[in-house]
Amino acid sequence: MNPERIPVIAGIGEVKDRPSDPILGLEPAALMAEALRRADADAGGGLLARIDALDVVNSVSWPYADVLSVVCAKAGIAPRYRNYGPVGGETPVRFLHEAAERIARGESSIAAVCGAEAQHTAAAAARRGIDLPWTEKDPNAVPRNRDYLAPLVRRHGIDMPIRVYPLYENATQAAWGQTPAEGQRESTRLWSLFSSVAAENPDSWLTRRFAPEEIATASPTNRMIAWPYPKLMTANPLVNQGAAVLVISLAAARAAGIPDHRLIPIQGGAAAGEPLDYMQRDQFVHAHAQDVVLEVALDMAGGDASRFAHREFYSCFPVVPKMARRKLGLAEDTLPTVAGGLTFHGAPLNNYMLHAACGMVRALRGDTGALGLLYGQGGFVTKHRSLVLGGDMSGILTSRDMQGVADARRGPVPATVDADAGSATVETHTVVFKTDGTPDFGAVLLRLPNGDRTMARVPAEDTATLAVLMHPGQSAVGRSGVLSPGRDGLAAWTA
Repeated sequence: MNPERIPVIAGIGEVKDRPSDPILGLEPAALMAEALRRADADAGGGLLARIDALDVVNSVSWPYADVLSVVCAKAGIAPRYRNYGPVGGETPVRFLHEAAERIARGESSIAAVCGAEAQHTAAAAARRGIDLPWTEKDPNAVPRNRDYLAPLVRRHGIDMPIRVYPLYENATQAAWGQTPAEGQRESTRLWSLFSSVAAENPDSWLTRRFAPEEIATASPTNRMIAWPYPKLMTANPLVNQGAAVLVISLAAARAAGIPDHRLIPIQGGAAAGEPLDYMQRDQFVHAHAQDVVLEVALDMAGGDASRFAHREFYSCFPVVPKMARRKLGLAEDTLPTVAGGLTFHGAPLNNYMLHAACGMVRALRGDTGALGLLYGQGGFVTKHRSLVLGGDMSGILTSRDMQGVADARRGPVPATVDADAGSATVETHTVVFKTDGTPDFGAVLLRLPNGDRTMARVPAEDTATLAVLMHPGQSAVGRSGVLSPGRDGLAAWTA
């Protein structure tokens, strides 16, 4: 292959900002510019001014009217290709892959992907009534909405990630033959592994190991959020972190004098998605889109997932890496991260996987010829991306759109209906907690005798039914109960 069309990662940069006073905090665009400078320094310097393509990961904590122009001005760059991405935790993986594709097509030679959030500072300033001296916000910015979700689930309030992922968690535990207690023990052991990696990563927000027992135990600092997840099993967006990666052609890297052992080839990967409205999915025990993108990665490793010496499984909540591990056939004690995970490393909203890419490059530089797997995910177990790094510099770039395959595997989808009478069986469920750590309400996704799907609420005063939903020794999935009219027009379900 022509070295001008072989994509490699040549530089990585990360920055963490923990100011003592919010007024001293760096805005997201400044964090991105600093991360770009650090990536340039990591590559030996001299590449920054020559960047011809820039992808910026969607930034939420400080909405800019034109974030691309602000970042370019602060970093002193003028790429001819500029792209600002949509919301999605998988987008850093997508942008790295697309930068590699542009190089493979001869459209670019030095590309950058960057992103940052400053939610920690923005939230602290808002609490204290401080006006931050940052670039002016976009006056026309509009809040995100989730109108793509079924009106039924929006009425029930099961329309945010922390309340949707438990639906997959509880469904998969039952499908895997686990009691809730057994599933929770697996989750806490897994999360402790993530924390052990974060503890060794100076760019992490939390830099100590958490024992499984600490993660499992509810407390004032680890309150229950949505069953079965306490705070220490959820992504932590209250961070100030930025990252940047330089993707360049092998020819440009060698011309810049960068030694081959510092360069990490991009081998490629795959993409697919689930229906945006999770009520339009056929089941909640696995994701067809996740399966197919991981199958492509597995094929690239010769069918043997153990060939991935290093891996990063997206970790907004435990169910996602648990599903990925099982799909790849890896042992439970497999190390799932090179960065530390979204709870402990920190979750700069859409940008975590760019930090994971930096961690992967460090790991592969110390393990010449090894393969690494990045698996990113976004939405409500919705958007999925795999990307294989490392190995040789053959220049063969795999790019697979697996959407058609994922769609073909999807089984019949039950109709979503309103119902407030008769019997109904639990398909999956969660319990939402108040900030004081007490249950607010239960939410059950139900199947009716004719196969239709509905949702109902368990009010806080129905402690007996809530106890069924949170019983450690027996899953509530498959449990039959009775629907009845409830408050606020929401159906109630009683075990």
